[in-house]
Amino acid sequence: MAQERLAMKDIKELLRLRFGLGLSQRQTARASGFSKTTVLEYEARAKHCNLTSVEEFEKLSVDEIFERLGFKGKSGVAAVPLSSKPLPDWKQVREDFCRHKHVTMLLLWTEYKEQHPEGYQYSQFCDLYKQWSKKLSLTMRQEHKAGEKTFIDYAGSTIDIVDSETGEAKSAQVFVSCLGGSSYVYAEATMSQGMCDWLMSHRRMVEFYGGVSEILVPDNLKSGVTKADRYEAGVNKAYVEFCEHYGTCVIPARSGKPKDKAKAEVSVQVVSRWVIAALRNRTFYSLAELNEVIRELLIKINNRKMRHIGKSRLEMFESLEKSVLKSLPARAYEFGEWKKVTANIDYHIEFADVFYSVPNHLTGESLWVRGTNSVIEVYKNLERIASHRRSFRNGKYITDPSHRPVAHQEHAKWTPERIVSWANIKGDTVGEFVKKLIASKAHPEQGFRSSLGVIRLADKYGDIRLQAACAKAMRIESVNYQTVKNMLANNVESLRPTDDELQKTFFDINHENVRGGSYYH
Repeated sequence: MAQERLAMKDIKELLRLRFGLGLSQRQTARASGFSKTTVLEYEARAKHCNLTSVEEFEKLSVDEIFERLGFKGKSGVAAVPLSSKPLPDWKQVREDFCRHKHVTMLLLWTEYKEQHPEGYQYSQFCDLYKQWSKKLSLTMRQEHKAGEKTFIDYAGSTIDIVDSETGEAKSAQVFVSCLGGSSYVYAEATMSQGMCDWLMSHRRMVEFYGGVSEILVPDNLKSGVTKADRYEAGVNKAYVEFCEHYGTCVIPARSGKPKDKAKAEVSVQVVSRWVIAALRNRTFYSLAELNEVIRELLIKINNRKMRHIGKSRLEMFESLEKSVLKSLPARAYEFGEWKKVTANIDYHIEFADVFYSVPNHLTGESLWVRGTNSVIEVYKNLERIASHRRSFRNGKYITDPSHRPVAHQEHAKWTPERIVSWANIKGDTVGEFVKKLIASKAHPEQGFRSSLGVIRLADKYGDIRLQAACAKAMRIESVNYQTVKNMLANNVESLRPTDDELQKTFFDINHENVRGGSYYH
């Protein structure tokens, strides 16, 4: 590439420091005020023409010196090649270096020398490659091996999706990723950065690439990382499960180290300019409509030629990275939400307001639950100990009969009578309420949890208020924990009975002259 020459006095000073005083390239750069690249350039030119002393300079005219150094014309703006030695194809060198994990610069230089025995020596080969690579942008200078890393982030800007009925606009997040070796970009819109959206974006990302890299490099996002740390970041359990499914791993970018994710930063910038900004004047009424347009714009982004490389992202992906990505498993990943729980005395655990049974001997144990759209799985020490079809009916109990306690074992420990006796300590009314609550369940154990909740309300509101709330709840025939809790929280347990309560009381009168509703059926 053409390089404007230095003034003669600057050239003499630079060479005096380098050859006369024997300073290193770095020291010469500091002392002269020029970059190390400039020092390297003039050192190479001087060595090539054997012009390495100031004394020799004095014997030549200015034009002769410039000509010896390889500059043409009086202006010296255009430079002739440094030597007649053949230069490698640096684009091909970079591509080969990034293509395979075990390819080194020494191997590439050896192959170059086999083709050109008169070519540059190893140190010059490496220096010239560094000079060429410094002309690249920061992100292109990062030489990630093909198939090694995928960089992942969210764009800082969002895109609005308008509800066609209400006119309400909601902000859609823009998920962005790129492969390290080819900079091949993927993007899509989701309604949140939550765990499910985060991991399902990952699933669609690897399907778009047709494979998965060895390492995923996300930003320190809460959806994927449990603890942001400069040296060691914790990765949440669902993200680990995703990685195990696809045979990859996560190494989050270090906090405060933007160079760790320079590829992602540049890709976010590209998507922000060519997708988000390009769509600023368009209105979208659904997520599907928006993502269809994003896919069309991605084709343009990935087909656009990159400066200095002379190839598009798609061309780089096809030639460099596609074949070295790990194959996808036959079964696609299904998102599973993880939750740490404790088995209650009724040997059920709670997940999303539904109760699922576990073997009764695990009462009081800490367990892990994984919930998908179809299945609930319970684990202890990585071993699955229970599995149920998922229910979305709040408050429902799902019980495996084999999990029930043997009559002569656990029933001797946890019985309805024992819990009612605890309730009687708070007052006979509380005991009667708990007795009715347990009796209302298909299986007594299903009432244990709620009964204990009612008894514990006395710790916050006192025995007297709890008795009043239980009495009122029984009077209106709403025998459940939530009714009593709401009464106490709103301080209404001692208010005068409402008209509805009085009407219910009237119809509950038991008298021989009152026929009752059954008489008429």
